[in-house]
Amino acid sequence: MEPAKPSQDLVRSVTDEHVLRALMQHRRLTRAELAVEIGISKPTAVESVRRLTERGLVADTGERTPGGRGRGRVGLYYSLAPALGVALAITIAPTGVAAECIDVYGDVVARAARPIDRPAHPTQVSAALSEVAVEVSAAAGQPARLAVIGAADPVDRKTGRLVRLPDAPFLVGELDPAAILAPLEVIVDNDVNWAALAEPTLRDFAYLYLGEGLGCAIVDDGEVRRGHAGLTGEIAHLLTIGPAGRAIRFIDIFGELNLRRDGTTAIDIERLLASDPATHEIIGTAVAGAIAAVIALADPQEIVVGGSWGPALLDSIRPAVDRMPRRVPVRASALTGDPVLAGVRAAACTRLRASVTTTD
Repeated sequence: MEPAKPSQDLVRSVTDEHVLRALMQHRRLTRAELAVEIGISKPTAVESVRRLTERGLVADTGERTPGGRGRGRVGLYYSLAPALGVALAITIAPTGVAAECIDVYGDVVARAARPIDRPAHPTQVSAALSEVAVEVSAAAGQPARLAVIGAADPVDRKTGRLVRLPDAPFLVGELDPAAILAPLEVIVDNDVNWAALAEPTLRDFAYLYLGEGLGCAIVDDGEVRRGHAGLTGEIAHLLTIGPAGRAIRFIDIFGELNLRRDGTTAIDIERLLASDPATHEIIGTAVAGAIAAVIALADPQEIVVGGSWGPALLDSIRPAVDRMPRRVPVRASALTGDPVLAGVRAAACTRLRASVTTTD
């Protein structure tokens, strides 16, 4: 029995998607160039451009190739239609809420930010989130199709709500970003997961975030493993090695060393980095204990250390890891700047493009 042939509607749909993605990559192409780029006949490219123009997704730019007088026919340049919409890339962090508008080409077309107090209050964070979303959408001059959010708190994978856990340094209560930004489609995940996904080329690793808070992302075959409730990698309460070899919760060691911000469990980064080598050795041993647990449970190919103080203490972390029964390579994150925003931005662009190519 011969396999069923794809329907004409399916073939046209796939061709149209290829045309849209080619224009996302090259910004403008003639129909002849589209045919070569995609590997289809020119008549097929002409028909696809006609369909997409009628749907308002592609437009004639008004630009023409040189032609006439023996140089062939004039070619018309086509591009994606203006105002196809943007995606919001948003981060919710202890320092504030920041938002960018990303267009289908991956360009940032608008930015906005709002500071928040320490400790954060849910009403203030909610207001800041709403305000930056409205501001960047208005500045972009295009409708927002969706929002991707990275939050410095655990995220319930089923509801997208932020989760309050004991000893978390950034407590905003059970914030519901999807409800605040309704009716937009909203994708929310923990900031450490987004930072891990931004790491180039890696597919099997553990990303250890060491900053004001403590976190870990497990990436297996290119996918973040989130667990039943989305709380995989919440390592603050993990038992590790403290001063004098005592068992201690990971987060508590910073209290014992007087390295917390006043009135909170947040780690005082400046005080930690300025502490003496003996303190760094104690912290390095504690981090190595956490790494040993991650290796035992997740079996990563390597450990990537990020965050605002983790990479700076690698010289204290690596020797302690080398004393552990099982070892894997430990290195600093390859990313500089804001890895969380990099991950959120990439996801926002990918989802926006998918949204455009599947538009009826």
